[in-house]
Amino acid sequence: MSERAAPFYCPYCGEEDLRPGEQGHGAWECAACNRAFQLKFLGLLARGLRQAADNGGEESI
Repeated sequence: MSERAAPFYCPYCGEEDLRPGEQGHGAWECAACNRAFQLKFLGLLARGLRQAADNGGEESI
């Protein structure tokens, strides 16, 4: 991913009036409820690999 992902709405009040926060990467501020929050990418899940291994290497559709 080359661009920074942006949230579409506040996880607390649901409003869409969000601005990047001053605390650094991933920080956002909601003007509607006056809350600040941070987003963090944790990683990819290996569910697809586990499912393929359980099916003998064939993907299910």
